[in-house]
Amino acid sequence: MTAPAAKTDWIAADEARERLGVRPQTLYAYVSRGRVQVRADPRDPRRSLYRAADIAALTDRKNRSRKVSEVAAGAIAWGEPVLASAITTISGGRLYYRGRDAVTLSETETLEAVARLLRGGHGVALKRTDRPPPPEGPDMRSRAFAALAARAGVDPPARGRNPMALAVEAATLLDVLTDAVAGQVGGGAIANRLALAWGLGPGGTGADLIRRALVLLADHELNASTFAARVAASTGASLAASALAGLAALSGPRHGGAAAACQSFAAQAVATSPRAAIAALLTEDRLIPGFGHNLYPQSDPRAEALLERFTPTPDMQALQGAVTAVTGLAPNVDFALVSLAETLKLPKDAPFALFAVARCAGWIAHAIEQGQTDQLIRPRARYVGVDVEGA
Repeated sequence: MTAPAAKTDWIAADEARERLGVRPQTLYAYVSRGRVQVRADPRDPRRSLYRAADIAALTDRKNRSRKVSEVAAGAIAWGEPVLASAITTISGGRLYYRGRDAVTLSETETLEAVARLLRGGHGVALKRTDRPPPPEGPDMRSRAFAALAARAGVDPPARGRNPMALAVEAATLLDVLTDAVAGQVGGGAIANRLALAWGLGPGGTGADLIRRALVLLADHELNASTFAARVAASTGASLAASALAGLAALSGPRHGGAAAACQSFAAQAVATSPRAAIAALLTEDRLIPGFGHNLYPQSDPRAEALLERFTPTPDMQALQGAVTAVTGLAPNVDFALVSLAETLKLPKDAPFALFAVARCAGWIAHAIEQGQTDQLIRPRARYVGVDVEGA
């Protein structure tokens, strides 16, 4: 004779809903889908009882799903790595391009050489020289967008293309973007072309500082603009379209546009005093532009490598000293770029232009790598809106 089921094997609807954290409609949906067994209450046939083991299984599944979703959500913002790449890593407070220290590379290499390294070494000296004149525009940023958009509108998809053809296109795109920033079609090293466009002349100290900055900014792992470029590339889009997606993300004030915030901060420090400008930000519970970096708790090695190569203006030196004294934060690469622009008397949007030209090398490398995986980047959203009808 079978022993009667324990009283806790079956539970009332109220308790079932409480354990699951759902509305009556959702509980009924589980029953209709066969995920929860139900029977009449022997003490009151008008009421139903629900199998406790089924409720427990659903509760466990929901909890596990919630934990996975929370981990995934946390990984989106400075969290654990979520995408495999052989291009760039940050380890021990240092930046490495395919295993080579970026600061060391900045001592001798050009952006073009580093771009080839990031791409895996393809296309040593291949690019198109018959480039059209750059688009007209009131500033470097607008010309950069127009140049990449024009290419994105006509270039063929990258998916299925020959690696050497992609290498030629990659090298050409860097030149196209440089032409747009410089305002003219040019030849020779990118750093020299930018230096010439900004009135410094090629081959001098200023050109060498620009070269170093370009190398140090060429890539930075899976930052927002690079992720945007990889998402575009995962659809099979052209390299120009992927670079345009990267440029769009870079333009935001919390990424490549951070230099503008640093410039405003520096101007405020001159208008009042460094400590007054710092106090104004801290009083409003705002971050200090140009200082600190989540991936470099001690100090941004890119900023160090640049700042040790020139003497910032007295105003920028005073600002750096005051911020470090008050907050303990070290300057990041945005501060170094703004200081470089101030010292060399570059156009106001030169920090963003340098960032865009340099990082385009990384966007293209990541786009090519993403294309080689043949996988579409398509994460799921964790829905937190109003309850779904009929669920």
